[in-house]
Amino acid sequence: MIARYVLAWLPMMVLAILNGFVRELLYGPLMSELAANQVSCVSAIVLFSAYAVWLGSRFPLTSYRQAIMAGLIWLTLTLLFEFGMVSMMPGISFESAIADFNLSEGRMWVLVLAAVGTLPVSVFHFRTSRCLPKKGSRGD
Repeated sequence: MIARYVLAWLPMMVLAILNGFVRELLYGPLMSELAANQVSCVSAIVLFSAYAVWLGSRFPLTSYRQAIMAGLIWLTLTLLFEFGMVSMMPGISFESAIADFNLSEGRMWVLVLAAVGTLPVSVFHFRTSRCLPKKGSRGD
């Protein structure tokens, strides 16, 4: 299970990178940096949520314990990726990366992290409470 959810995290980073490209190329130049960042955070949460629902239907978790572990794995890998990128990218400081966590300044990155960490548990909960169709279900 752990290996599967480590591997399942990789497409999330592809989605994150594509989300960043869309921001930089399409709507970022049309609005303030803060507004573009906020739109990008919301779209990342939507993309990650859709992916997590799809993943949960293909490879359903079997317990809350598994779901919590998957969320912790995703959160840890996301933080490692984020701060790894900061350390490798010229012109991006550790302080500016930390500033993205400041909700009182309108920065929403912490909400993306919260989503990444809780999506497996949320999908598991909704799937087991019959809010989402189970694998192989036709919605009967």
